Amino acid sequence: MDPNLLHWRSQGQSFLSRVQIWLNLLDPTVLLSSDAEIERSHSLLGGREKREKDAPALTLALSSVHADSGAVLPLVFRPPALLPISAPLVVASFLPHNTVKPALFWQFLLQSYSAGFNYANRNSSSEQGKQTSVKQLLLIAGTVSYATCAGALPQIFINRLGVRSPPIQTFFRSILPIPLSAALAFFNVFTVRSEESETGIRVFDSDGNPVGISKAAGEKAVRDTALSRAALFGTTAAFPNLLVLLLKRTRLFQRNSLLVAPLRHISVAFVLGLMIPVSFSLFPQLGTIKKEELEEDLQAAAVDGQLFYHRGL
Repeated sequence: MDPNLLHWRSQGQSFLSRVQIWLNLLDPTVLLSSDAEIERSHSLLGGREKREKDAPALTLALSSVHADSGAVLPLVFRPPALLPISAPLVVASFLPHNTVKPALFWQFLLQSYSAGFNYANRNSSSEQGKQTSVKQLLLIAGTVSYATCAGALPQIFINRLGVRSPPIQTFFRSILPIPLSAALAFFNVFTVRSEESETGIRVFDSDGNPVGISKAAGEKAVRDTALSRAALFGTTAAFPNLLVLLLKRTRLFQRNSLLVAPLRHISVAFVLGLMIPVSFSLFPQLGTIKKEELEEDLQAAAVDGQLFYHRGL
């Protein structure tokens, strides 16, 4: 089992401990480290004592190295890069556009980046030595295309239907994006990582030894990650929109309507920043699956009643 996963097993079992770990790992300054520094840090991690003594190396490895392949993640798809890259895209996608084209443009950028992040941080334990298939590339392209069009639906409805009523515009601009953002985030993870459910992922026993490939574990890993991403983008859409709706009723914002736009932008970025470590912590990185949920040929290996797997991110 990779040293990264061993750390999650020993330190990341409770929700609060996982939040604490992620707050440390999401420090954007680790993005300044070179690939050589990251590989050196990962190679230094061995036993538990080494991991505890060399905390900076551990942080660098956990935030920059893929737990299955041991390869350095692309810079833009490392967890610390998620907030600085996605925040402008999320803010822009929530803007009240006048036409459909800018809505499609920002949704395309957001969904493309989300698909790339989901794919780069998948569980790749069953793909060792394999190249990305044409089927996977087509699946990613289809996911981005569909999610882009679906994400722009509120603006499409407003323009095509010629909506002028303020209450209906409020529904399309502030209410509909909440469930839509959550659903598209779930869909993006679920489709981009669908191969894990089809082919399975590697599972480990309590000693960290690989015991086989499990489709049931793959389905659980993808489902849990999709739910966490839905929580991230759904909450990011909900809180700022509902806050603006409430504040628009106050005298201050009725007299100073120009305050609404900066408040919306700041609150979107703020909530996104808070929700990233929270959503990453909703489920353990080193997940467990009960013996009765496993395939029959793997149940004998679950001597402790469960097996472990890398959930991905």
